[in-house]
Amino acid sequence: MKLTISREVLLQPLSQVVGVVERRQTLPVLANFMLSAREGQLTVTGTDMEVELISTIPADVSQDGDITVPARKLVDIIRALPDGSNVTFSVSGDKATLSAGRSRFTLSTLPASEFPATDQVEALENIVVSEPSLKKMMDKTSFAMANQDVRYYLNGLLFDFRNKQLRSVATDGHRLAVCDLEGDVELSDERQLIVPRKGVLELSRMLSADDGEVTLAIGRNHIRLVKADMTFTSKLIDGRFPDYQAVIPIGADKQMLVDKETFTHALQRVAILSNEKYKGVRLEASGQTIKIIAHNPQHEEAVEEIEAELNFERLAVGFNVTYLLDALMAIDTEQVSLELKDANSSCLVSAPDSDDNRHVVMPLKL
Repeated sequence: MKLTISREVLLQPLSQVVGVVERRQTLPVLANFMLSAREGQLTVTGTDMEVELISTIPADVSQDGDITVPARKLVDIIRALPDGSNVTFSVSGDKATLSAGRSRFTLSTLPASEFPATDQVEALENIVVSEPSLKKMMDKTSFAMANQDVRYYLNGLLFDFRNKQLRSVATDGHRLAVCDLEGDVELSDERQLIVPRKGVLELSRMLSADDGEVTLAIGRNHIRLVKADMTFTSKLIDGRFPDYQAVIPIGADKQMLVDKETFTHALQRVAILSNEKYKGVRLEASGQTIKIIAHNPQHEEAVEEIEAELNFERLAVGFNVTYLLDALMAIDTEQVSLELKDANSSCLVSAPDSDDNRHVVMPLKL
């Protein structure tokens, strides 16, 4: 195997694919990239057996071949080379040699035959979606995913296909985020898929806000996304996502309308003196103002008062300030609506005139 390629062309796919390579591995070969060179192209593959990312780039290939090399060492070497370098990569025996100008590096290799083959995704259906819309939808919900929860089905993002619509849903049991994809999705059947947390984070990193379209291939146990010269594949979580519709408050008749920026800054300031463990803040709404109060075990206190439009006389309720701030960050409008029934009910945070992007935050007893 022998090829020549420019540093800049090689660095971009290596930097993206290395994200799926875990630092601690059960199999030594999983710490490696699989490099395949043929027909004027170099294909770089990384996997952790759950998520796989493949990138294909043009290269001057003088000898075809397949090999695996240490992923992070290769990325570090290419990143450290001077701009504009031309890199020559060749394999002899069980060693790979990388040359650029007067620099020369010899890396150990493992045979390509040891690299785990991708499970072929038997695509039940393919759908084409807008790339910026898919990224936006994921970014507005993925923060609410659980992390290492024993309820393994919460450690991921739900893709809910129904009524020609794609919706993303995430919850960790204390909050819920729901966002609908703009535009129709041509899918013949209603279907729910749970993409694991790592797959979601890599997918968000791979997608861009630039105009374009991507293809989603949906299989029984996998989801695959194809974007130009990159292919992303993730296993799905085999579990049943909770009935999230039941968590969204219905008949919440008490509404607070606030300026998003004013409310966000006030919460951020008050959070400084909140309890470090519970991050609780108390909202006391009356008249046309909301008083935001935080205490901590050191008997310190922070109080902020902001103007608001209320359709009720008086209410006091506690929340985890981090959850409230995350929900506010995901809403794009200048005003934000907070709706709830009483001090013990969950709060629906959304844009005043839209239900495309909704967030539910459970109350906190303070």
